[in-house]
Amino acid sequence: MSNNASLNPVISMLGRRLRLAVIGGGPGSFIGAMHRQAARLDDRYELVAAALSSNPEKSIAAGRELGLAAERCYADGMALLHAESKRNRDTQNGADDGADVVAIMTPNDSHFKFAFAALALGFDVICDKPMTNTLQEATQLHQRVSDTGLVFCLTHNYTGYPMVRQAKAMVANGELGEIRLVQAEYVQGGRAAAGPGKKAWKEDPARGGPSLVMGDIGTHAHNLLRFITGLEVSQVAAEVGSIVPERITHDFAGALLRMSNGARGSFWVTQAAAGVENALRIRVSGSLGSLEWQQECPQALTFKPLGAPSQNRTPNGPGTLPLAARSSRIVAGHPEGFHEGFANLYSDAAEAIAARRSGQVVNPLALHFPNSLDGLLGVKFVAAVIKSSQADGAWTAA
Repeated sequence: MSNNASLNPVISMLGRRLRLAVIGGGPGSFIGAMHRQAARLDDRYELVAAALSSNPEKSIAAGRELGLAAERCYADGMALLHAESKRNRDTQNGADDGADVVAIMTPNDSHFKFAFAALALGFDVICDKPMTNTLQEATQLHQRVSDTGLVFCLTHNYTGYPMVRQAKAMVANGELGEIRLVQAEYVQGGRAAAGPGKKAWKEDPARGGPSLVMGDIGTHAHNLLRFITGLEVSQVAAEVGSIVPERITHDFAGALLRMSNGARGSFWVTQAAAGVENALRIRVSGSLGSLEWQQECPQALTFKPLGAPSQNRTPNGPGTLPLAARSSRIVAGHPEGFHEGFANLYSDAAEAIAARRSGQVVNPLALHFPNSLDGLLGVKFVAAVIKSSQADGAWTAA
């Protein structure tokens, strides 16, 4: 982040970095590496413990490859949680060196189990999306977070991009006027061919959730439009299904939206658009102008004011607002992207965790990371899209 490393707010508050333990994300995991790199980018955390695989031997070996002490490489996640909790209670010989924070990046069906247990043992939690597979689990987990007062960060990493945060700040400042239209789409081509994907568990509804495309990328698009506009989706008229022959899991979803302020919207996601890579896009239109942003060109936020020439905003460029400036590490004209967006969430969560642990007041700009309420509303949105589709697109409360 733009904060200088010598002014590391976590060290300023705690006198040390946060001790991080990770569950999942072992060999072959793309997202596991992202989590670990994001945690280190701004020097807020040190990795102290891991359970990296559901295979005990692989888990321990992978932990050793990361340079962890043998006794902090665990065969499974529950063993990690209980052992690290015990280290925090053991003050003999100056121990008390267990993990402060647990990051969870396992298959979707175990997010609830590990997160709920971690909160019960007093750990702050960082969890990959979607928060859970079912609405019941999401409701219970959000309640547990509320009851404990612990920090819960859900890694919808696109909300960490500087120009996404610039868009949010511009909407909040009234530069678009009254929001009237929202259009969000997330288009990928990774499942355009028939047959199972690289991660078979994602195509098993018991593990990956009731809708592959909605859990995998639909929750990202939903979270992004909520983050930027500050509005909620009140109703959906949706269709969800598969367009690749013989596929039984969902690879596309589309919906018309009614927003909480009366605005209208459209939502479209697919993983079966042949040749497309990672085309997440959003347009927000108000009474005074429109904003447009796309993830594949993340440095550019286009502002089209009513009756005036189009403007292009860039990270740390002219007109950058404080929330966006906080989220950039380098000077204007230099690219930042996926890693840095992920790291912004980790860094914001670190400040909130350190403030909670030290009894200090957290910087309000550090409180824009997705939390358990965002996770609950994401799971609720998935359920509403499925319910509407099953009713032939009938308007359904979200």
